[in-house]
Amino acid sequence: MLIFKKVRLSLQQSIALGFLLIILLGTALLSLPISNRSAQALSFADALFTATSATCVTGLVIFDTYTQFTQFGQLVILLLIQIGGLGFMSVSIFFLMVVGRKISIKERSLLMESINTPQIGGAVKLVKRVLFITVILEFAGALLLSLRFIPRVGTTRGIYFGIFHAVSAFCNAGFDLMGSFKPYGSLAPFSGDLIVNLVVVLLIISGGIGFIVWDDLMNNGLRIHRYKLHTKVVLSVTPVLIILSAVLFYFLEKDHAFAEMPVGERLLAALFQAVTPRTAGFSTVNTSGLSEVGIVMTMVLMFIGASPGSTGGGVKTSTFLVILLSVISYIRNRNDLNIYGRRLEDSLVRRAFSSITVYLMLVVSGVILILLNQNLPFEKVLFEAFSAIGTVGLSLGVTRELNTYSRFVIILLMFIGRIGSLSLAMALAERKHQNVLRNISERISIG
Repeated sequence: MLIFKKVRLSLQQSIALGFLLIILLGTALLSLPISNRSAQALSFADALFTATSATCVTGLVIFDTYTQFTQFGQLVILLLIQIGGLGFMSVSIFFLMVVGRKISIKERSLLMESINTPQIGGAVKLVKRVLFITVILEFAGALLLSLRFIPRVGTTRGIYFGIFHAVSAFCNAGFDLMGSFKPYGSLAPFSGDLIVNLVVVLLIISGGIGFIVWDDLMNNGLRIHRYKLHTKVVLSVTPVLIILSAVLFYFLEKDHAFAEMPVGERLLAALFQAVTPRTAGFSTVNTSGLSEVGIVMTMVLMFIGASPGSTGGGVKTSTFLVILLSVISYIRNRNDLNIYGRRLEDSLVRRAFSSITVYLMLVVSGVILILLNQNLPFEKVLFEAFSAIGTVGLSLGVTRELNTYSRFVIILLMFIGRIGSLSLAMALAERKHQNVLRNISERISIG
């Protein structure tokens, strides 16, 4: 007689499974003939790649979104972007609240893990604010973008384009409908448009700083002394990265990707290039035209990514800062890691180093698997791997050259990047118990 035990999933496993089910549903919908302009069913592998890229808010594409998919298919992609950006638990909790169902402790715990908030008590309140902030910012962005698109494509399409790109920008997805001007051109037709550039940049930043920060800002306004340490860190690191990167891109690319641009457009392109790798995937210039140093800088920014609890990916700004401060502290021979008058716990430092280690191991593994299977330029494959796991969407033009095997590698990297490399490792490693007895310690030589 077989005894079937009830499967109990951890929080991380539940979130990973939820994203997987959404991706599979999106794959089924995008495979339908009604989703494709050719009226032919899309292959499972191609539909899966697109659905994963949309749900994981990445933006890597093997088809131009506008020329390949019908409006129904585009709306499916838009819905996947919105769900993926907010987190499926946030959307699920919203519908539960609409129907008046009480939110259980387990559902609150899942929500807490999904939006990366440290407190379970205010999780439902936070999701209400998340949805409020999302609606307000996406509506404002859609309105401003529509004003620029309407003169180019007409009223109805202009409004539709405004909504699509506002959602895609706020969710850091990078999907676009600019194939109506030039397939695979992203926002290049509007590289000199001040309004389009600034609106998209502000939406990317707004979605990328994280909902925990937005909640803190709404609670405390301009009373900076009352901000949480997390908020102070994010609001410090984000502008520094943007300004420093923009200045470097301006001078590095003036004779390369920005060579044919007037000064004003070059400034916009430098700002856009500093923001989009963290982790939006839009582009106003040809990424392949960047200098070698510019490509390396872009990979570094893709590696860092957005902030925790946001619509973006990467190892996160706070993780990057913890690693940087830890190295500085070690060089100065200091035991404690201090910032803004607060000491960071040792467990936080270990988690940061573990997260980055797993992240880099996955990138290296992905690159090796692709190179073993296809003869492609190493730098392009490395860029693609960083873009996939960072849920960025920028590419050096290699995405459409990948065969089915390599695409599945990229699919896996996108999925891991959205769930979180460390969270996925924790989900797969079922730690049943913690040992009470500990081994005797002994030193080894390091460095």
